[in-house]
Amino acid sequence: MTQPRVFGEGPSAPAARSGRVSRPRLLDLYCCQGGAAKGYADAGFDVVGVDITPQPRYPYTFVQADAVAFVLEYGAGFDFIHASPPCQHDSECQRIQGNAHPDLIAPTRTALESTGRPWVIENVRGAVPKLNSPVTLCGTMFGLENYRHRFFEPGGGFTLTRPIHPAHLVPQAKMGRPVPPGHYGQFVGNFSGVALARRVLGVPWMNRDGIRECIPPTYTEWIATQFLALEGRAAA
Repeated sequence: MTQPRVFGEGPSAPAARSGRVSRPRLLDLYCCQGGAAKGYADAGFDVVGVDITPQPRYPYTFVQADAVAFVLEYGAGFDFIHASPPCQHDSECQRIQGNAHPDLIAPTRTALESTGRPWVIENVRGAVPKLNSPVTLCGTMFGLENYRHRFFEPGGGFTLTRPIHPAHLVPQAKMGRPVPPGHYGQFVGNFSGVALARRVLGVPWMNRDGIRECIPPTYTEWIATQFLALEGRAAA
C-alpha cells in the first residue's frame, strides 16, 4: 500500500506488536471525527484512527489511508479493531436522494478476519441484513436523551451481550426540525441544534457533519469494557 500519512501524537500506527504493553491498542477504521474513538480512549485504549479523507477534528493519532489496505498490512499489530464502513450505501436518506455509495461491509469483514484479532463492525439499521448477529445499542441504554440506534457485529472470537433496551417513551422531534421541550432530537441530515447534539451525544469537538453520522462514545466505551473483561484486563 502507499505509505500512510500519520498525524497527531500517540503510538506509531504501523508499529508491529512487540510484547506486552501497558495500554491496549485500538485501531479505528473509517474513523471520521472520532466518536467511537473517544469511547475506547475513555476505557483506557491507545487509539489510532484511519480514514481515506483528512479528519482535522480527530482527537487522537490519525492516519490518512485506505482502511481496508491499512488493516490488511497493520491490523494484526492492534489488540482490538473497530470498523465503521461508510453507512451512506444503506442510509434511507441517501436512497431517497438517489445517491450511490460503495458497499464496504463485506470487504471490510474479510480484511478483519485476516488479522486474527477481535473486532466489531458498526453500521446503521439499513445494513442489518448484511451483518452477522448484530447487537443493537441505543442511547437510552446508557442514559442519553436520544434514540440513536447503531448495530454492532462482533467477530474474531469477541462476543457482545446486549444491555436492556428501555422502552421509547419520550417523543422524538421530526427529522431536521428544532427539538421542542420534552422531546429527543434526531440529529441527522441538516439538523438544527448543534450545541444540543454535542451535549446529548457527548461529542463537544464535532461539527454538524461529524455529529450526523457519529457513534456516541458511551456505546464504544461499553464495548471496550466488554473486551477488557473478556481479556481479564482492568479498565484504565
